[in-house]
Amino acid sequence: MRVITNYKFLSEIDQGATIAMGNFDGIHLGHQSVISLARESVSDAPLGVLTFDPHPREFFNPKQLNFKLMTAETKQNRLEKIGVEFLYQLKFSKNLAALSARDFTTKVIVKGLKAVSVVVGSDFRFGKGRSGDTETLTELGKELGFKVKIAEILLEEGEQLSSTRIRKLLSDGFPRAAAKMLGHWHRIDGLVIQGDQRGRTLGYPTANLSIDGLHPPKFGIYATLIDILTGPYKGTYQGATSIGKKPMFGENIPNCETYILNFEGNLYGETLSIALVEFIRPEMKFNELELMINQIEADCIDVSSLLDSL
Repeated sequence: MRVITNYKFLSEIDQGATIAMGNFDGIHLGHQSVISLARESVSDAPLGVLTFDPHPREFFNPKQLNFKLMTAETKQNRLEKIGVEFLYQLKFSKNLAALSARDFTTKVIVKGLKAVSVVVGSDFRFGKGRSGDTETLTELGKELGFKVKIAEILLEEGEQLSSTRIRKLLSDGFPRAAAKMLGHWHRIDGLVIQGDQRGRTLGYPTANLSIDGLHPPKFGIYATLIDILTGPYKGTYQGATSIGKKPMFGENIPNCETYILNFEGNLYGETLSIALVEFIRPEMKFNELELMINQIEADCIDVSSLLDSL
């Protein structure tokens, strides 16, 4: 998949795609329906996705932190897996935000990308002040020479399937219900970073990932599937993952640390993808270290049993 961050001065090889356009945070089943419709709209054109980084919500309200379901890198990985050939990941800036719906369409979609078709969800809004909607886009497509298709909103139990509902499910500790809406496990991806190495001294060494900027799931212990994406240990493993603030040690910055079952090896600097499968228990504070070690051992038994039954 080719990742393009600037719509200006593109070569012909990067133009002429059929494009699904939106923020696509989480790439849930509703987002996938938009992308599938784009794939079908022009059979002989490459499939592209147009999205923005940072997320417009993040740009307009920088104090509203930790809401994204995935990083830009995770989004790239997921889009590549579902067959997207071009990712136009445009920087959302003051200048881009100031473009009217017409100017955005003319400068980005027509002159920059030379899109042959554009597909959006029925609730899509664009242009300065969110002034453009699907009707605006349809009329501009007729005038400027590209096809427009509108994907219907998907419903789950009578309600709109949305990233907001998925965030709520994760906050409440229901990753399987979230996965049903996503069409895939919710994942936390990133580089393994240096931790405090307490797990190693306890006999349970962990791989630590930052969750800075991401929507935090319910704090506690999860049964997880771990894909090691780089290095000599590439593969899929079972794990017990702790997400939270380590109340036993009085820490305040949320983190994600994973003990990989039946694994030995140095993973510092490698890239991991951690799929949340089941919430096991909430965070606990122990009076004695031995009680904590006993609980970790019990957690690993529960996790192994659960994952073996998948």
